[in-house]
Amino acid sequence: MHRKPLLSLLEQHDAADANEQVMIHQTIEFVKKHPDCFDRSLGIGHITGSAWIVSPDREQVLLIHHRKLDRWLQPGGHADGDPDVAAVALREAREETGLTSLRLVSDAIFDVDIHTIPLRKDVPEHLHYDIRFLLEADPFEEFGDSEEITNIRWFSLNQAEKLIDSESIDRMIRKNTYN
Repeated sequence: MHRKPLLSLLEQHDAADANEQVMIHQTIEFVKKHPDCFDRSLGIGHITGSAWIVSPDREQVLLIHHRKLDRWLQPGGHADGDPDVAAVALREAREETGLTSLRLVSDAIFDVDIHTIPLRKDVPEHLHYDIRFLLEADPFEEFGDSEEITNIRWFSLNQAEKLIDSESIDRMIRKNTYN
């Protein structure tokens, strides 16, 4: 997969709301304008891949508490030049959770989000054009260790909604109920 397939996936993705539709359009324009969109050396922003991990019955979602950002989030990370964003999401989810039962539910994009990453040491403020995929995992499998996170937990959808004040997470919770 390279830029062209990502563009096709973005063009085929149905937005959940007007806000996501704007982010899809902005991401398409970003990918078209920057051949190096998968590389974080671009400076202004780059493509990232994330995993919305659910239990097979869709009643639970797995979230990680990110050490640097001090927030509960879905697993994910930098593409670092890899244009196969679904593979990036799966790789990052495995690295951050240690789960081996992870399974990509679909090759289709689950969600698109653009968010600002604040200035940190020598890395300037920049945007993450985050492409998210739906994954399933066994909620009884034990987690591994990762230096990037302080905690990993399964939450009911209601617990996650109450814990996290994020329109982005709320949108994925809403999508989870009809996927």
